[in-house]
Amino acid sequence: MATESRIRLSPPEVIAPRKSRLPLAAALRWLSPYEDDRMKPRVTVFVRPKAYVRICAHAGSDLRNEVGGGLVGRWRADARTGEQFIVVEAAIPARHVRHGSTYLTFTQDTLVAMHDDLGERYPNKELVGWYHTHPRMGIFLSGYDVWLHEHFFPELWQVALVIEPHTSIGGIFARQHDGRLDPRRYFGFYELGEDGKGSVVHWGNLSADGAIASAEGGTQS
Repeated sequence: MATESRIRLSPPEVIAPRKSRLPLAAALRWLSPYEDDRMKPRVTVFVRPKAYVRICAHAGSDLRNEVGGGLVGRWRADARTGEQFIVVEAAIPARHVRHGSTYLTFTQDTLVAMHDDLGERYPNKELVGWYHTHPRMGIFLSGYDVWLHEHFFPELWQVALVIEPHTSIGGIFARQHDGRLDPRRYFGFYELGEDGKGSVVHWGNLSADGAIASAEGGTQS
């Protein structure tokens, strides 16, 4: 474990989020069974439908072995309240990994390729976190998952998404305001709406709270 590369994926020049507005008017909130007033994430997470569909497609591409990749998007702070949030807009499937039915290892080649893909395909965006699957194992972060998250995604605003593709469940692990990361309790997210389209979220462990409105309230750059 300790022999793995400790290259950090977050761009070192990013030191503060740009000001924007929380796109709540265009979002549907999906709640996890663990969410309550005692457990609040450092950042609010918004996911665009195209990104969700892309991640789920990759998650279902191998039902025996773990797969994963990077979450691409924007890190922002609400201009009025200062509340930090991220918007997941795309996904980069990880290449050059070592994986099996109970593990997924990012190699140094994985990290280099992910950086290259980010720069070539999404030059104005950040790696806001990562995702991976747990076939037939449930939603949690293993000891190695926590290690990988802390070393490769160390920023307080970066998150980890875990998906169990057989039962179609998923959840987001985010640091709390004091920096702690609970490997067993996950959060839901806000699904950003698109005009004339309904929800694409199908994970059975999350419950909907609210309704998608017009996408005119979407995120500003």
